[in-house]
Amino acid sequence: MVRLLNKVPKMQRVKSKMFLWGLAPCLISGLLSCSNLSEYGMNAIGVNVTSIGELKPPKSDNEAPVYIQGKVERKVPLLEQQMYQIEDSTGKVWVLTNQNSWKVGDKVVVKALPQYESIPVSGTDLGEVYLEEK
Repeated sequence: MVRLLNKVPKMQRVKSKMFLWGLAPCLISGLLSCSNLSEYGMNAIGVNVTSIGELKPPKSDNEAPVYIQGKVERKVPLLEQQMYQIEDSTGKVWVLTNQNSWKVGDKVVVKALPQYESIPVSGTDLGEVYLEEK
C-alpha cells in the first residue's frame, strides 16, 4: 500500500509533463498561423510559390498555373476585370483577375497562368510576361 502511494505523485508529474509537451506544439502552431511567415523567409502556402523573378514566357498553351506571393503595388480597373501589379523581393508582375477587393499594400497569394504579350517595336520584341488568374 505504501508503495502505491509513493507512485501516485510520480504518475501525476509524468501526466503533467506529457500534457505540457502535447500543448506546446499546439500553441506554437497557433502563434505562427497568426503571423506573416513571409517576413521570416517562409511561404504561406508551402514550397510551390514561384518568385516573380523566376517567371518565364510560357512554352505552350497548356502551361501549368503558378502560385506567386507578394504585395499589391498598383491597381488598374478595366471594364469587367482588374489589373494588379504584384511585387516581391525579386521583381514585379501584372496580374489580370476578376478580384476587385484587393487594395494597394495588401499581401496576396495568386494562382494564375503565365501569359506573354509580344510588343514588337522596330524589329525588337519589348513584350513581357503577365499572369491571368482563372
